[in-house]
Amino acid sequence: MDKDMLGGMEGMSKEDQTRMLSMIENLQLRDSLKMYNSLVERCFNDCVDSFTRKSLQKQEETCVMRCAEKFMKHSMRVGMRFAELNQGAATQD
Repeated sequence: MDKDMLGGMEGMSKEDQTRMLSMIENLQLRDSLKMYNSLVERCFNDCVDSFTRKSLQKQEETCVMRCAEKFMKHSMRVGMRFAELNQGAATQD
């Protein structure tokens, strides 16, 4: 958990801190599931063309793998950029 986030809870009771951390964890889980579902939906819609087989065709499988890889690289880059901007804002304070 982020040290700054925990620092903001110093005045709270242990029970309230526990509740707050539980809420934060639930929000993080929800956001992770949203991102996963978005990835699955986007890659499925972009890559799967035929429903004549119960498994993916080779070109569909390759497309899904590329799509997922691009999505993950994009997400990591956005996260890194967000961290850079946060660090820059924190040093300006």
